[in-house]
Amino acid sequence: MDLFDELFYQDPYIRSFDAHVVSSEETEKGFEIVLDNTAFYPEGGGQLADTGTIENIPVLDVRRIKGKIIHFCTAPLEVGRLVHCNIDWDRRFSHMQNHTVEHIFSGLIHKKFGYDNVGFHMDDDSVTVDFNGPITEKELMELEKETNQAILADIPVHVLLPTEEELAQLDYRSKKELSGQVRIVDVPGCDQCACCGTHVKRSGEIGVFKILSMMKHRGGVRIELTCGLRAITDYENKIREIQKISELLSAKPTEISKAVEKTLSEVEKLKLKIQNLNNQLFELKANSLPTQTEPLILFEEGLAPLDLRRYCTLLAEKNKAPFIAVLSATANTTYSYVLYGPANQMRELSKSLNQKLKGRGGGNGNFVQGSYNVDASTIRQTIKELWNQ
Repeated sequence: MDLFDELFYQDPYIRSFDAHVVSSEETEKGFEIVLDNTAFYPEGGGQLADTGTIENIPVLDVRRIKGKIIHFCTAPLEVGRLVHCNIDWDRRFSHMQNHTVEHIFSGLIHKKFGYDNVGFHMDDDSVTVDFNGPITEKELMELEKETNQAILADIPVHVLLPTEEELAQLDYRSKKELSGQVRIVDVPGCDQCACCGTHVKRSGEIGVFKILSMMKHRGGVRIELTCGLRAITDYENKIREIQKISELLSAKPTEISKAVEKTLSEVEKLKLKIQNLNNQLFELKANSLPTQTEPLILFEEGLAPLDLRRYCTLLAEKNKAPFIAVLSATANTTYSYVLYGPANQMRELSKSLNQKLKGRGGGNGNFVQGSYNVDASTIRQTIKELWNQ
């Protein structure tokens, strides 16, 4: 079969077709089926494979391996048999929409900044694209607007198979050096790019485009985007979350950020109040404890690591014992700890305790902190045994 003769290239809108089974082999991954032609797109170039059925047998994955398109199925098929195949059209069309909008978006970035698309991946919810240069939030919002304007313009999407002479005259994007017949996807005014994926016929079929996030990545940016029904679903999910937050905060949806700021401010005030109360409690409890020469081992309820450190430090400042351990349970047999002791002994003592108590953690000087994954009685007994060695 000649390059680009597969049914998914001849007409990416094919939803069902008939074909003959060329081979059917059982492997560790199931049954590998080869047809004499197929409309199932094999995973490649960042685009996910199609799924669907062959004679009602699920097609779980499709790959091009050594020039053959392999359909990974859950059951075998008779070689030579004429079979009826159905594409999961919703999945395929979503891929076509997202792949096409990625071309428009990447093309606009290339035109405006000269950046290259150096990474592209499509999953079931969104698309991530990597560019080798920085983009500001303001620039990103303008790019989103321009992309949606290109969608609204309902631009025709052309697939070109130029000769070598024609190809030499085209200013097209490509991630690698190409040889042989090159397939060009052309969105007039937006992009020309070498691509082997499936695309919509007109930009208007994309529907709507939305940028979900942007982060710095290897000197450039990684942008997460989506379109079509995926974008609408994302919008609906976020609206539901906003409505829930609005109800919880008793604030209008347009005023939830102010309500959150107010709530966070109140939480910080409460944290400060609790800290002051804890400090007073620690002072009272520390004063009630007698000074001793044996290890002081205290199990407290509901103390965060920072509070454990404060209490242990206070006890050390009051010279309550040569070795102090303050612990608080975080799970049935997990305890956060802060230890105080002679600086010249703490490194080795902490290491030994971690080994015997399934612990982790460390520190410098007189203090170490971390967690143990054993019961309280074992912790108490082990500390006393190691200290008295």
